[in-house]
Amino acid sequence: MDATRLMLGGPVLPTLLRLAAPNVLGLFAATVVIGFDGFIVGRLGADALAGVAVVLPLAMLMLHMSAGGLGGSTTAVVARALGAGDTALATRLAQHALVLGLIASLLFTALFATPLVYRAMGAQGAVLHEAGRYAGVLFAGAAAIWGVNVLAGVARGAGHMGAAALALLGTTALHLLLCPLLVFGAGPVPALGVAGAAASTVTTNAVAALALLAWLSRPGRRVRLLGVPWSLGREGFRPILRIALPSALNPLLSNGSIAFATAYVAGFGSLAIAGYGIAARLEYILVPVAFGVGSALTAMVATNLGAGQAPRAKRVAWTGAALVWALTGTIGLVAALWPQLWMAAFSADPAVQAAGAGYLRVVGGAYGFFGLGLALFFASQGAGRLLWPLVASALRLLVVGLGGWLALHALGAGPQALYGVVAASLALMGLTLAWATWRSNWGAAPR
Repeated sequence: MDATRLMLGGPVLPTLLRLAAPNVLGLFAATVVIGFDGFIVGRLGADALAGVAVVLPLAMLMLHMSAGGLGGSTTAVVARALGAGDTALATRLAQHALVLGLIASLLFTALFATPLVYRAMGAQGAVLHEAGRYAGVLFAGAAAIWGVNVLAGVARGAGHMGAAALALLGTTALHLLLCPLLVFGAGPVPALGVAGAAASTVTTNAVAALALLAWLSRPGRRVRLLGVPWSLGREGFRPILRIALPSALNPLLSNGSIAFATAYVAGFGSLAIAGYGIAARLEYILVPVAFGVGSALTAMVATNLGAGQAPRAKRVAWTGAALVWALTGTIGLVAALWPQLWMAAFSADPAVQAAGAGYLRVVGGAYGFFGLGLALFFASQGAGRLLWPLVASALRLLVVGLGGWLALHALGAGPQALYGVVAASLALMGLTLAWATWRSNWGAAPR
């Protein structure tokens, strides 16, 4: 049974697990990269850690917009077209999505490759210098990151979860070798410091993008990018943008929440921001865990709706959401109870460890709601219904931005109060989207 027929007629949970397994494996590799970068950069000192922590919200914004935003939207439109039996349309949409990814990458290069943004976020002195060096390289190579994530979205939409996962595994293996070499140097290779970590990220993503493009262009693929005629036009961009624009706005709101929290924590000094940066990496790791299941959710929901099977699409959504809630909730509980397991892996400084542990003890208990919201975002993406995910993310941003300001400036509270606000924002996001999904009618045309 091919992937599309399996998504349409196979048992829901086994099919979801079968599709999600390679994604989870591949995205576990991406999780290793996030943790590994923190480990390597941590050896350069607190200023380097703090500099990368300042850039991290915008770096993750790019990752989320390219993978979960445009990449996930690409999965949705390709899967819906294949569910309706239109392979020619699926190919045209994939080609248009790749063009959109390249355009978006140029915008990120223009906006975030200079240190001006990071000065506005509160970075100063040595921290600002390290942030500028890291961002200058990372965003100069934005095309590699957008390209690989759009191409992975095409593969997932066609049901080829293994190909996308293999690209991530290869990227990780190469990065584990290249990153320490470029950061610390060896022999004729100079030590580049934090810029070396960014250079490794760009290089490995570029290699993976080229490999995926070659694989998707082989004869016999249901969705093929090269070796077939290209016909670009407004009608090809419209269905992608209808999902991609609100999908891209969602991580913008989510990372805006993180940027607010980062700016607030920066007011407590470099040790606090270094500890927060390590602790917040665990939150970023939850995103790949949720994405592993969520990308399968997007494909299954879109395929079933394309074939007119709305009740099955809704059942798929709730099954995947429950799975992600259990996974992320367990990780959060462990982090809240034993935060030193995470913090000690990245820094030996007791002050940095204590600062990050304070964050995890408060926020870790809300990670299950965070995962629930992420899973239902991907399901909503497959359904082409992005209003309520945007509302939920906007509520999270409002709570962190306004609540954090009230806690720190109006009430004069300390970091723990801010962390309580962050935890409340995650719970509100997940519960809002669960309520909206429960009451929505996926059998009707999306508005």
